[in-house]
Amino acid sequence: MNVHCQDVRLSGYTTLRLGGPARTFVEVTTEDDLVAAVRAADRDGEPVLVLGGGSNLVVSDAGFPGTVVRVATRGVSIKGGTVRAEAGEDWDALVARTVTAGLAGLECLSGIPGRVGATPIQNVGAYGQDVSETVTEVRVYDRVDDAVRTLKADECGFTYRHSVFKGHDRYVVLSVAFELAETGESRPVKYAELARRLGVAVGECAPLADVRAAVLELRRGKGMVLDPADPDTRSAGSFFTNPILTPAELAVLAERAEGFPAFPEPDGRTKTSAAWLIDRAGFARGHARGPVRLSTKHTLALTNPGPDGTAADLLALAREVREGVRAAFGVTLVNEPVFIGLSLDEDAPAARN
Repeated sequence: MNVHCQDVRLSGYTTLRLGGPARTFVEVTTEDDLVAAVRAADRDGEPVLVLGGGSNLVVSDAGFPGTVVRVATRGVSIKGGTVRAEAGEDWDALVARTVTAGLAGLECLSGIPGRVGATPIQNVGAYGQDVSETVTEVRVYDRVDDAVRTLKADECGFTYRHSVFKGHDRYVVLSVAFELAETGESRPVKYAELARRLGVAVGECAPLADVRAAVLELRRGKGMVLDPADPDTRSAGSFFTNPILTPAELAVLAERAEGFPAFPEPDGRTKTSAAWLIDRAGFARGHARGPVRLSTKHTLALTNPGPDGTAADLLALAREVREGVRAAFGVTLVNEPVFIGLSLDEDAPAARN
């Protein structure tokens, strides 16, 4: 079933509660309808924005001058360790279901808001786990070839918080398949904070239910689990990705700071912590710019806690933080959420699908 509306405000469909109207808003509940809606908009020359849970999206106050297709498709199948889910399925509900089934591989991704279809786009990850570790294939609608295709994992171009799907509008994710381990126990815990919470050593396993509970507890403490009673959860999660620095960039940082987190990458680069940089650049939890602010629990989240914030306000705060970090450490932070009609660079063209 398709539901067509005009001038629907997108603020009601994003976790930031920001965003102006969509010229046309279509909600689809089947794969066929999803493909048909995007195909029809393409045929008519309409810009298209495919919308899931809106948890990783910053939409301009002007809204979207085209067709927004909201994905509400449903369906999950579990056969052994093979899990297939439609793009519109709630992500955390899927994780909970796999934990209950004794399947390991997604447990550290508990509590992440949004829909299944977004997870391969962002290569969603947390607490040492990325979906690229378990995704086996992604079924997509190829807008260039006007065909439904299945991309194997090695065709998805997975890197840190990135994939072939991100920043490009060729593919619309229809469903995702995962291969999980039928162990009843978690995968080895990689993240030190989580290991401490579980009372295990890094590299050890733990009961799946315990890992999920510990992850949810950690995320709630950082305002990263959606809660209508907690204004800090009115965010897009981590707003900036952790910088991955070349040796030359790392040397610049080392000249300006001591004791920063450093995690060697296989390609010779080094990952550091965006939250550490933000905090050390002088932006404390709760730092406000007008009606928007950094979370009071975690400096990496930008929040819209009240009714008066705008996307322009949030963009101004993001620029303030980015410029502060660059001035202090010579590191340029990159936004993790997708921007629609906005850009952190003043002179850059606004992002559109």
